[in-house]
Amino acid sequence: MKYNLTGAGLIEVSLGIAFVFTSVAAAQAPATPPAKSSGLNASESTAPAGGSANPDVARRRPREVAPQGPTPRLPDGHPDLSGVWNGGGPVGDLAQGLAPGETIPILPAAKALMDKRQSKDDPEANCLPTGIPRIAPYPWRIVQTPTHIFFLFEGNIHSFRQILMNGKHPDDPDPTWYGHSIGSWDGDTLVVDTIGFNDKFWFDFRGHPHTEQLHTIERYTRKDLGTLENKVTIIDPGDYSKPFTLTFTARLRPKEELMEYICQENQQDAQHMIGTSGPPQNP
Repeated sequence: MKYNLTGAGLIEVSLGIAFVFTSVAAAQAPATPPAKSSGLNASESTAPAGGSANPDVARRRPREVAPQGPTPRLPDGHPDLSGVWNGGGPVGDLAQGLAPGETIPILPAAKALMDKRQSKDDPEANCLPTGIPRIAPYPWRIVQTPTHIFFLFEGNIHSFRQILMNGKHPDDPDPTWYGHSIGSWDGDTLVVDTIGFNDKFWFDFRGHPHTEQLHTIERYTRKDLGTLENKVTIIDPGDYSKPFTLTFTARLRPKEELMEYICQENQQDAQHMIGTSGPPQNP
């Protein structure tokens, strides 16, 4: 959560902390079906370390209609993916991205681990990276060059991803939060193949786990000027019985720049999150 600790900002902090307590209490109540419009209920839509329901975020960044127009292109003919975006991955629940009628093929041991996880232990709640494909509910920027593409994240720790456009995976990569990513073009779609993950981050606030066997394949397609589709396939035989694909959409925020947000400076939420990380998954 972002805080301004001077002047009237103290009132904002109090309101923000009160909101977190209310959200945690809601998470302990009997589960209700998520709203169809967002795929999340009120408590799930809040990222632990500062969520989309944070009143400060809502006030400073009013929602705007995505700009209309054709997909911009670079001189080499490839789509220009650069810009500040919001969305494009799960926040509260990985199942947001499933096609209608599909379920997450989680293995019994992984489901048991997820059910035991506590909100206060969510790495994202403790100012650690979100991993892939999870995303914080704050803007992020794509910086595109012929040899590298960078994802710069405002949320949590001001972290970044590096995608090598002319590279290959090492034989035995060191496990990291964002893994080792190589990119290629399939027509107008950027394909990002990533391996070499650690097993520390959670896929979402509900606590869907993964192992170091995780392999993700993301397909980013700029549908038009203001819309970026991310279709990600998750392959992890350690925790899931088969690969599965999720689809998320990011919206262009053309009038914005990334703000400095250092979650560690005043992280007061996680210690108050008592209970499991989310309602039981719907059958």
